[in-house]
Amino acid sequence: MTSPAGSPHRVAVLALDGVIPFELGIPGRIFEAALGPDDEPLYEVVTCTVDGRPVRTAADFSITVEHDATILATADTVVFPPFGSCHPPERLPEDLVSALALIRPGTRVMSICTGSFVLAAAGLLDGRPATTHWNEAGRLQRLFPGVRVDPEVLFVDDGDVLTSAGAAAGIDLCLHVVRRDHGSEVANRVARRGVVPPWRDGGQAQYIERPVPEPHDAGTAPARAWALEHLDRPIALHELAGRAGMSVRTLTRRFHEEVGMSPGRWLARQRVELARHLLETTDLPVDQVAHRAGFGTAVSLRQHLHAAIGVSPMAYRRTFHPDGDGALVPARAGA
Repeated sequence: MTSPAGSPHRVAVLALDGVIPFELGIPGRIFEAALGPDDEPLYEVVTCTVDGRPVRTAADFSITVEHDATILATADTVVFPPFGSCHPPERLPEDLVSALALIRPGTRVMSICTGSFVLAAAGLLDGRPATTHWNEAGRLQRLFPGVRVDPEVLFVDDGDVLTSAGAAAGIDLCLHVVRRDHGSEVANRVARRGVVPPWRDGGQAQYIERPVPEPHDAGTAPARAWALEHLDRPIALHELAGRAGMSVRTLTRRFHEEVGMSPGRWLARQRVELARHLLETTDLPVDQVAHRAGFGTAVSLRQHLHAAIGVSPMAYRRTFHPDGDGALVPARAGA
């Protein structure tokens, strides 16, 4: 899945008739903002249609592209954005089947929202975990019973095949891929440029009851902000509740409503993210990284990091630290 030495990783986005403009633009917006240490582009994003002709969008305009499907044969990653104002197809038209046949074995394939129906209809999701927009998850499962559909999560990374939920979850997926390819420093810079959250875990719920606090109600936000400044020490549930001015029971309920997970799970995810940052950007010994991230011991850090991304702290450092050899391909996440 790599381009020739010195060449950016090529991402091809296939626009089908009725493509939704917002999701169509996500790969270019995220991947083209990823730059290396000398500001060199790490990705090249190209957009194509099956026959190279303009296609209608789901809005009131059409788009013209520079490439037809033959560009897919040169891609390292192929992205399928959602399309159509009606339900996506159960079967693929012959010209699309021919276009998909051009994708090289081993090419990474990604879908955003109902683009997953194309992957499923092509047999690429058989026996695999996958997700799509929550409103279409039931239909995806009915049409393609061989797919292990998870309607709850933001995205699923199954190695060379990745799927996401609707709209903004496509941003989360693309940022996850940048992080997987080049580490959190690069991904965080991309997120800052796009003014989007740098990291929402794929296992976070698609549908959160109250993602924005009510007016004059800060919710759990102050408690979460405080916790992020004190990850190096144990944080008890009653402490978080006190910081939020709530009972433990209310805090737990509001955490689920606002961030889609329990306080304990959220804390563990933040500790893992801090540990990854320290492994990438410092030369601290693993036991000190574990201490600063609040895991206490290197053994605990190793267990949590392996559970989250499938690698040990030293293997992660070798991959993403500037002095590492970059030999490791990070394991699956969200599988």
